[in-house]
Formats: sequence, structure tokens, C-alpha cells
Amino acid sequence: MPHPRSSDAPALSAVGLQKRYGAEAALDGFDLEIAAGHVHGLLGPNGAGKTTAVRCLTTLTAFDSGTAEIDGLDVRRSPALVRERIGLVGQFHAVDDALTARQNLVLFARLSGLSKAHARRRADELLAAFELAEAGGRAVSGFSGGMRRRLDIAASLVLTPAILFLDEPTTGLDPRGRATVWQAVREIAAAGTTVLLTTQYLDEADQLADRVSVMDHGRVVAEGTPADLKRQLGGDRVTAVIAEPERLDEARDVIGRIVGGVASIDADTRTITVEVADGARALAPIVRALDAAALTVDDLALRRPTLDEVFLHLTEPGAPTEASDIAPTAEEAR
Repeated sequence: MPHPRSSDAPALSAVGLQKRYGAEAALDGFDLEIAAGHVHGLLGPNGAGKTTAVRCLTTLTAFDSGTAEIDGLDVRRSPALVRERIGLVGQFHAVDDALTARQNLVLFARLSGLSKAHARRRADELLAAFELAEAGGRAVSGFSGGMRRRLDIAASLVLTPAILFLDEPTTGLDPRGRATVWQAVREIAAAGTTVLLTTQYLDEADQLADRVSVMDHGRVVAEGTPADLKRQLGGDRVTAVIAEPERLDEARDVIGRIVGGVASIDADTRTITVEVADGARALAPIVRALDAAALTVDDLALRRPTLDEVFLHLTEPGAPTEASDIAPTAEEAR
């Protein structure tokens, strides 16, 4: 029997997961913990082990060593009970193109053990929740990519899982389709379901995830809130687009001297970038110095580091391979 789950126990816990395919280590000491009711982003380049981690945690693939618990249940010892508590949306569509949207959902509900009447009611509820009611009687073969993805997610929620695994759910969707799926994920999390989201879209994790783990070479190399991970790269940056490409070196020296730091050049975009410690207050002195040097500026902006930059920094060759847990913010500490 599974042990009682304390109120503050994590919804998902994985410690030291190892999975090898021959000489290749798909997971190499994978650790992850997700608090109940949160959206957790799992990022990593192709081949980092994201999908393998999801397959192991959802009982589809046996891991070689380590421990994993889902909703207080040991994944190895109680796989059937774990499957009752999870939903999974993989990278490929699970719905049947020949069936209508309603028929697909009724089929999934019946396979989950619901009675015919209950299955029909649940299908109608999900169609309404995912704004597919008007298309419920149409064959899925005529659906757009975004509609199919919403139907996939709806099918995974037939029994309202404790944890929903979304493995790159918006790959191939246009911006409107992605936005629709994002809204669905927010509503699922607001209703109390814990979500593990793997994605290669950094803005997706930034928009949806409470915390983010960055994977590389089969293990987690950094974890924290999106804001904390960005702070790991330092402070704000000023970017200046210089009109005269032949004067980029001069502009770099002027800006670097004003802020007391080393500025970098992107010759292709005629952009000078420098980190600043005093945020927006750095803009006026830079403008005055460039004006005094008769340098023409096409654009000047203050921006924060992006999650894309964090991702590239953590997964570039030679980056640290041991996980670093970013310190909590003052708000989190309270």
C-alpha cells in the first residue's frame, strides 16, 4: 500500500534517475522536485533527456536506477496506481483523425472506466472548456493544429489528473494556436492540477512556469524561477544601435567608459551591448556621451537578460554540469 502523503509533500520527486541505451546515458543522475499545484518548466536542447525523463516518470520506460514518486506513490512499485493519477500529452497526436472530437473524448472516457452516460457528459464538459463545442461533431481530420492540440490536452483530463505531463505541447503551432494552448494550461493549473511542461520555446516557460529546471546531458544543471535564472546572468543591459557601422569600435569605447564596464559589439546588427548596475539611470549619461562624440544612434533600449540567454549560457560547451539551485527571492522566502 502507498504511504500516506503529507500536505507539504511534493507532487513529483525524482532522485538520481539513470537510464542508459547501450553506451549512451539518456539520464545521468536526473533530480527533480515539483510542488503540488505548480507549473514546472523542463528545458533543454535536443538530446538533453527531457522526453526520456517524462517517459520514465509516467511509467512508459523503466529507469535503471534512482527513485521516483508521483503523488506520493513509488513509480516502480505502483505503476498502475501512478497511471491513475497522471495525464500525458506527448509530442505526437493521440486522437483518432477518423473520429469526431466528441467520439474521441467519449472513447478516452470509456477506456478510463466511465459509464456511457458519464463519458458523454464528461466529453461535453471538456469540449465546452476547450472551446471545441461547435466542432464536437466534426471529424478530427479537418481540425487545425491548435484544435488538435487542445483536443489532445482535453483527452488527458478525462479523469482530472493530479499531475499533467505536457511534452512540447505547442511544437509546430502558429502563434494563435500557442496562445490558446497557453491559456488552457493556465486554467488547468488554476484548477489545482500540477503541470510538468517540457519545451524548447523559452518564452513559453517564461509565460507559464512558476519554476524552471534546465537539463543538459541527462541531468538538471540549474533550477529556479524564471526571474532568478535571469538574474544569474547579471543585471540590466543597455543596447545601442549605431547608425555608422565604421564607428562601432568608437561607440563601444564611449559606452564602456561611461558605465565602467566592457561593452560588446554585434557588427551584423550594428549593436553595442553593455551590462549596467543602475538600470534606467544609465541611459541619460550614455545618450549625452554619444551625442558629445557626434555618434548617431538609431535605437537605444534597456532590457533584462532573457531566458534564451540563460539557456544558451547553461547549455553551451564548457558550461557547469552540476545542478545549481538559485537562491529564493525575498518574496519566496517569506
